Amino acid sequence: MGDVCRYAVVTGANKGIGFETVKQLAKTGVTVVLTARNEKRGMEATSLLNEQGLSNVVFHQLDVQDARSIESLAKFIQTQYGRLDILVNNAGASGVVVDEDVLRALNVDPEDWRVPNEERRKELGDVENLTEDKIDKILQNFLHDLKQDALEVNGWQMMLPAYSISKVSLNAYTRILARKYPKMCINCVHPGYVNTDINWHIGTMPVEEGAEGSVMLALLPDEGPTGCYFDRTVVDEF
Repeated sequence: MGDVCRYAVVTGANKGIGFETVKQLAKTGVTVVLTARNEKRGMEATSLLNEQGLSNVVFHQLDVQDARSIESLAKFIQTQYGRLDILVNNAGASGVVVDEDVLRALNVDPEDWRVPNEERRKELGDVENLTEDKIDKILQNFLHDLKQDALEVNGWQMMLPAYSISKVSLNAYTRILARKYPKMCINCVHPGYVNTDINWHIGTMPVEEGAEGSVMLALLPDEGPTGCYFDRTVVDEF
């Protein structure tokens, strides 16, 4: 796009990898909308970056689980900029209440979302035949097994199962979207074992390094890769 100004949205960006992604994108000259569910925290994060000289960062509230909040952001983008060039879907939650002391002792990365069930792994990896209905069916099976206390016997990931299956499903959906919108670059990225709140600060990588993958993908040229899974900045197997 040459020297034309680009506009980006980063979700869940008041701290951690999201905040660092905003910071690094803004330093390249991109106008970035920092979004957060909590308005006070989001405004504080934006003010901090503005004070550091990044006047091209603005705040807008966003709860990705609230349709009205999403619509409000979309209207803001349309009114203020007329288009959106970059979307970094960073917002996330573990979905469960966990024993943090036990997980710290285990030193487990919540981003480790491997699917132990071979049949399920093959189904999600069959790009040509993958559909939204198939992903929905897998999620329905997960919910059924969860309610029946049958996750382990049916081969589901037992470490933060809801968080893990949501990651796997989102990565699969990425491939569907990439196929559906071939003119866009739509990818997913594992940031690495980053020291953030989501892993109770037992991660070994600083956020500055953890944001490198998302920033690199956000700045891909129009002809860049799409429908890929990146381990940080390198293409890897899904």
